[in-house]
Amino acid sequence: MKLKSSNSAGKPKLLFLGFVVAVFLLFFLLPASNSSSSVANRSPASGDQRDGCAKIPPSLAHSIIHYATLNITPQQTLEEVSVTARVLQRRSPCNFLVFGLGHDSLMWSALNHGGRTVFLEEDEQWIARVTKKFPTLEAYHVRYGTKVREAEELMEKGKSSDCTGAVAEEAGGGASSRPSGCELALTDLPSAFYEVEWDVIMVDAPTGYVADAPGRMGAIYTAGMVARGRSAGGTTDVMVHDVDRSVEDRFSMAFLCVGYMKEEVGKLRHFTIPSHRGSPGIKFCP
Repeated sequence: MKLKSSNSAGKPKLLFLGFVVAVFLLFFLLPASNSSSSVANRSPASGDQRDGCAKIPPSLAHSIIHYATLNITPQQTLEEVSVTARVLQRRSPCNFLVFGLGHDSLMWSALNHGGRTVFLEEDEQWIARVTKKFPTLEAYHVRYGTKVREAEELMEKGKSSDCTGAVAEEAGGGASSRPSGCELALTDLPSAFYEVEWDVIMVDAPTGYVADAPGRMGAIYTAGMVARGRSAGGTTDVMVHDVDRSVEDRFSMAFLCVGYMKEEVGKLRHFTIPSHRGSPGIKFCP
């Protein structure tokens, strides 16, 4: 999710900034103006309102300033970002898990204002650099034991019952345990991963564009199993970026399932996966 600086990024930067501002205004200002009781008739809340005007959340102000001064072309297009923004508008405040930490992370955290947004990143030095600048971001280091060149072998192993078997019913209230023995599952994850059930998951990391990179095989599979293992009756929205690449394309279709896909915009796919808990006869893919 890390992005490189670009001196020729003026137009994309301005478009992206305009989008961020527009989304934040939609999230925070329009609901207030359309509420049944007007701001003028409410009592000011401990410094949050002055002269009848609601102050924007600090995360919103910080994000607008950050993106207004950022000379970097966004990794996701406006259309791709809009997909996740619409999901967060519907579900936030929620538990939002993001594989990857990048220049867009502050935006994702702000769009989930009031919820919990956790970033899982492969580069420890990058985590230190980003969180020093933005200490409110919750980010953890993850080690991946796979390589992109192993993708074909892992795809074949992923078809076994060890990987597509029934969800463990004994798993607790947080992210569920994996089916025993599946080599695709990520197991060396921080404790924060297991503390809650994830409502929205974005897979935009780890690195996956060279043969010796970790690849997103495990992240995609694990996202799908976390969704299936949540409490009965719940659903999880999963986004996968860079589906123009072979691994992201094939693994998202195989383990998040064509039947659960809601839309594809640019290089982003959106899946909505229901819980498989309490449904012993449900198929891995519909």
